[in-house]
Amino acid sequence: MTTTGLMAPPARDTSVFVPELVYFEPDALEYPKGQNIHKWAKQQGLPIRMTTSHNRITDLPGETELEKYRIAKRTLVVGIRKTLKFDQSKPSAEYAIPIATGCMAHCHYCYLQTTLGKKPYVRVYVNTGDILQQAERYIEERAPEITRFEAACTSDPVGLEHISGSLKEYIEFMGQQPLGRLRLVTKFHHVEPLLDAKHNRHTRFRFSVNADYVIKNFEPATSSFYERIEAAGKVARAGYPLGFIIAPIIWHEGWEAGYAELLTKLKETLPLEAVSDLTFELIQHRFTKTAKNIIEQRYPKSKLEMDEAKRKYKWGKYGQGKYVYPDEQAQALREFITERIFEHFPEAQIEYFT
Repeated sequence: MTTTGLMAPPARDTSVFVPELVYFEPDALEYPKGQNIHKWAKQQGLPIRMTTSHNRITDLPGETELEKYRIAKRTLVVGIRKTLKFDQSKPSAEYAIPIATGCMAHCHYCYLQTTLGKKPYVRVYVNTGDILQQAERYIEERAPEITRFEAACTSDPVGLEHISGSLKEYIEFMGQQPLGRLRLVTKFHHVEPLLDAKHNRHTRFRFSVNADYVIKNFEPATSSFYERIEAAGKVARAGYPLGFIIAPIIWHEGWEAGYAELLTKLKETLPLEAVSDLTFELIQHRFTKTAKNIIEQRYPKSKLEMDEAKRKYKWGKYGQGKYVYPDEQAQALREFITERIFEHFPEAQIEYFT
């Protein structure tokens, strides 16, 4: 307590993304969304620069590669998505729907470390009408089957919603599609702008959760576990189908207690509305040699275990492989977590373990 009797001001929510630098493609300012973001950036007093392409930012400040990386993670680039061919998104969905690229979080293990390469800055797209028209074409091609779209393959759109408003637009579009479904996953709790969306239960809202050890050591600049669970309760009460992704599942000292505690906390914290149509997706930790090199450069003090001698090499598509846990460890992780899920949520569906 302060001696003046006044309450200290609330601490700033460090999980809210406010960029330090904003770039715009000139054509992006011809779109209402681009104009709105430009107005927001000016109101925030942010430095604004122009760029010929959202895929090519060459003048980021910073003396070293590590400095440039950290500044890039605080840089927003506003542009037009010209490539409208959607990537596949197995096993969670048929397609990845473009909404943004890059993430403001600093999760050490994230696959975006390699897929984004030297472009870790955050990009948002203003031509959402074009993107949604393309989604409608994909839906029509697969009719009468349901077509699922994953909105969080290359970003965390919840963390950008206060800037772009695009996620609510996508949710309400899919709410009107009899054969279209949207899926997203987030580590952020800023869900208020989405609670009144007309989703028609066509969007499954998933939260990424993990053992306390993993969140504390490997997920800087994200919302806390309890903030995520509180947000999960809010979206469940708003009528969204709910799910959880436990990823990456990491073998660490005390992992059984850690993951048991995770599922117990979920059971204790979630409202009843959240458990009637609950899904889980389980993904074990894996890494490539390229990812290991990049992670060690960007997070040199990370405790993330990437000892190739302790792993099994698993070949993937296109001749590229990754290091996963040996079969015995992977099976132990799968069985233990699966049993805890059904112990607490007997009606839940586990969609996959990979």
